[in-house]
Amino acid sequence: MKYYLLVIAVTCAVTYLIRMLPLTIFRREIKSRFIRDFFYYIPYAVLGAMTFPAILYSTRSLISAACGLICACIVAFFKKGLLATALAAAAAVYITEFILTHLGGI
Repeated sequence: MKYYLLVIAVTCAVTYLIRMLPLTIFRREIKSRFIRDFFYYIPYAVLGAMTFPAILYSTRSLISAACGLICACIVAFFKKGLLATALAAAAAVYITEFILTHLGGI
């Protein structure tokens, strides 16, 4: 439990720090599009880097994790909501693990 609270605290601190840095370092409006985009996408990159390994190793097999990830990407591509994406990915993992278990793959 301590580990998860630490991960959440670090994620919050990093996200807040990176969003706050431009306000404290740069007093004037940032004209460079590169720097603006850099500060805009950093929180998403950090969140992705922290959650992607958990996606691949949170199931019993890498095959079911890959099926869930692919299903989530397809549902998200069609601009469905977060709940629909999560439910579809969870269903894909469940079905894949059910099939693999009954075929003797796991």
